[in-house]
Amino acid sequence: MHDFIERHVIWLIVLTLIAVSFGGMVELLPLIFNQHKTPAIETLKPYSAVALEGRDIYIREGCTVCHTQMVRTLRDETARYGHYSVAGEDVYEHPFLWGSKRTGPDLARVGGRYSDDWHRAHLADPRSVVPVSNMPSYRWLFDATLTGEHTAAKMRALSTLGVPYTEADIEGAAAAVRGVPEAEALIIYLQSLGRDMQRYSVQGGMQSGVQSQ
Repeated sequence: MHDFIERHVIWLIVLTLIAVSFGGMVELLPLIFNQHKTPAIETLKPYSAVALEGRDIYIREGCTVCHTQMVRTLRDETARYGHYSVAGEDVYEHPFLWGSKRTGPDLARVGGRYSDDWHRAHLADPRSVVPVSNMPSYRWLFDATLTGEHTAAKMRALSTLGVPYTEADIEGAAAAVRGVPEAEALIIYLQSLGRDMQRYSVQGGMQSGVQSQ
């Protein structure tokens, strides 16, 4: 039988696919039906409608190519960026934006670190605030505005994945987003990054909740 399979390529391909499919099911099915999920940290809130659109702009413009959003458990990283990333703060992230390459700094804790005016200057002319920056200018984001046409649909889709948006959130999404400049939406998103963990730290969750996760 072994010689037969090796000499008949079609049978070799078919049986290989069957073996790989079986192995894949053994690995994936338990994860699909496993009801245990990482709990969200107590202070975690879903993105506002404008921040959600800002996140999509962040993805669209390729910011994920140069910026990670995951502080690793290394001393030099926590000294520079703040507390290391924990699973409970990313429960509502679809998709995850952890990244692996840092041409620019990690942004997981950038919220509140700089003013809105700093971010506006940075997007319009990065070298005006960071002379050694090699980041391109994103001036067109100040001219383009959001319509809010698809925001409610995005939020409804995310709610099916467990993001706790209310009907009121979804119904008011288009009005909240309409007419907002893309640059402002992106800044609102950036200013939200890490804020949940800041609130969690203030409430004393770092010592108890994070370790249990």
